[in-house]
Amino acid sequence: MKIRIERDPLADAVAWAARILPQKSQLPVLSGLRLDADTSGALKLSGFDYEVSAEAELDVTVAEAGSVLVPGRLLADITRSLPGQPVDIATDGTRVQVTCGSARFTLPTLPLDEYPTLPDMPEVAGTLGSDAFAAAVTSVAVAAGRDDTLPVLTGIRIEIDGEDVTLAATDRYRLAVRTLRWQPVDPSLQATALVPARTLAEAAKALTAGAEVTLALATGASGEGMFGLSGSTRRTTTRLLDGEFPKYRSLLPDTAAATASVDTTALTEAVRRVSLVASRTSPVRLSFSADGLVLEAGGLDEAEAAESLPASFEGEPLTIAFNPAYLLDGLGAIDSDEARLSFTAATKPAVLTGKASEDGAGDYRYLLMPVRLAG
Repeated sequence: MKIRIERDPLADAVAWAARILPQKSQLPVLSGLRLDADTSGALKLSGFDYEVSAEAELDVTVAEAGSVLVPGRLLADITRSLPGQPVDIATDGTRVQVTCGSARFTLPTLPLDEYPTLPDMPEVAGTLGSDAFAAAVTSVAVAAGRDDTLPVLTGIRIEIDGEDVTLAATDRYRLAVRTLRWQPVDPSLQATALVPARTLAEAAKALTAGAEVTLALATGASGEGMFGLSGSTRRTTTRLLDGEFPKYRSLLPDTAAATASVDTTALTEAVRRVSLVASRTSPVRLSFSADGLVLEAGGLDEAEAAESLPASFEGEPLTIAFNPAYLLDGLGAIDSDEARLSFTAATKPAVLTGKASEDGAGDYRYLLMPVRLAG
């Protein structure tokens, strides 16, 4: 194989495909990144770890077609550090030479015949705007669990119901839900999938170069579940998580005993300031009344902090406490200049939302469990 390509698109594509490669693996071949160059002038980069696959295609100048398997993360580090000049990649026996300007690297190859075949893309389910999808996934992923001993909580549940796609994630302490409109291949399609949150968030963010992304889904008893996401010249697949996702809809209250509206930026900054005196496990207390909002943290033998903010409040005065990090995650995800909180009681979960959208689509709800206060 012998090819030439500009440095920036190569580094970007290698980083995309190599991101899913394991840091350590019992099978060294899985640490490899496969490069396939054909006479049409296309270079395909592929990575696979038996759970997640990633592919990227590039236009290159091909002097000699061929395929090679090289250490993926090392190639990513090298291409990222190269000067801004054309890059030549050529095989030389069992070695690969990467040359850019006066910089030259020689990499070992891995046995190509031992590399597994990447899974096929599942059947296309529909498309939607790439930016909207990435924003929705990011806002929901903040609530996904990070404890691998409870894998079902590390995923994002995707529910397809006709022209609506709902994303949901929870770690038992908070719940994030967002609904989007999309263009399904079949307007009557109904399906669910539980996709690893980290994989989905990284892929959705990286696929915003094109205007749209395509969702693909394979579920059923005939084989293991698979989710696919593609956009522009990139695609990724991942196995679905097993297990039953919590019945989250029953947790979202239909009514509220009290509601409050606060400037999102002001509340975010105040929570950050006040929480400086809170220990790692200490909450921030929010007291709402007709006079506005008072935030407090610390106390007793600890440092203390308090700050007042104007707020629109309806209902009986109440004091509720939250984990400040969880509250900040929700405030950062609502994408609205106004934060709206709905309460049923000081000891029950509160719901954080932004302004209602005009068409009712793209709504976001962040359910947050309060921290019980002593006494």
